[in-house]
Amino acid sequence: CSPPLPERRLRAEVDATLQTAKLNPAELLPELNVPPSSSLFLCCVFFFSSLVIRGEKDEHAVLCSKDKTYDMKIADTSNMLLFVPGCKTPEELNADPASCNIIYSQIAGFSKNYWELRRCRPKLKKLRKLLMEDPYEGPDSQKDQTSTLSKYTTEDLLSLIQASEEEILHQLQVIDACKIEGYWRILDFDYEMKLLSHVTQLIDSESWPLSKVPLCACLEELGSLEPREMIEHVLLSYGRKYVDDGEVFFEMREDKICRAIARMLLQNAVKFNLSEFEEVWQQSVPEGMTTRLDQLQGLALVDKSSRPETIFLLKVEDLPEDNQERFNSLFGIREKWTEVDITPYIQDLCAEKQTVGALLTKYARSSMLNGVKVFNSRRPIS
Repeated sequence: CSPPLPERRLRAEVDATLQTAKLNPAELLPELNVPPSSSLFLCCVFFFSSLVIRGEKDEHAVLCSKDKTYDMKIADTSNMLLFVPGCKTPEELNADPASCNIIYSQIAGFSKNYWELRRCRPKLKKLRKLLMEDPYEGPDSQKDQTSTLSKYTTEDLLSLIQASEEEILHQLQVIDACKIEGYWRILDFDYEMKLLSHVTQLIDSESWPLSKVPLCACLEELGSLEPREMIEHVLLSYGRKYVDDGEVFFEMREDKICRAIARMLLQNAVKFNLSEFEEVWQQSVPEGMTTRLDQLQGLALVDKSSRPETIFLLKVEDLPEDNQERFNSLFGIREKWTEVDITPYIQDLCAEKQTVGALLTKYARSSMLNGVKVFNSRRPIS
């Protein structure tokens, strides 16, 4: 390596370089790292907090921060990237522009490539798939006591799911997962409905308003039937928790309860006569609740072309996660879709600031059918 240049000559080169680059010295941090060479480099230094690359051997790797997920693509750069040990972060430097320190630094390495990052949707479908391998059927389930299937801690999920920690924890809330003996579990749907039935029957027998269901009373009355933590979990899943005068209450969520009961009615039928379903559905929900078809978005689909009209189960979580595969699957189910019908099944595919309309423009072709705009596949569907 060449010996360091004299301080005043180096400072003159710095000033000349800044002038050529049209940079105002007053707006820069007052510390310059200079490699031991006769040529002066202007370096961009990036400081990252907590970043991790996630992906198994058969998956395209993603980069995750604490709360975001990014696709990774390698790219070339004409600007050489230098790796300098001991660089200080901007927060560690003296912000006084009057004091400019020139530090001679050793270069540990360099690169002419970099990873180009693009914000992407977290890949969360695998999360439900893993937890559904062994759904929790209750404390008395013989299957749960003898199961040899894998169970997953938070650390396990962080190593397996291509998403940031915050996105994973948020999705665990969305799918109503709960921790049982340190492992994340999803309740078996039949067991979940059993718990919900206990709660709604108690509400009815006690004549409690649906907007004010007391936690303590529920735990006291139902604690002999099911574990208290399971009773509280189903209240958290189907209600909004609040405190009034020091006591914890839940406001039951009408839409979610009606939706769950609809799923229970539809899960064993290939297709259901729509008018008969609506009648049975309304009779099955707790008194005081009103059923509406818009409560079933992303859960069930109405076939208005059949006579009589029918309804069948179609859950968005069962559809492929890849955009093209999702559209192929939907157009395989129905050749032509209205925007109203297809939106619940594709809106989760929208990237940041992307609209459903933009997705449809890319993956579908529009036409008019009886005065209504419909969408069909841009590709032949086998």
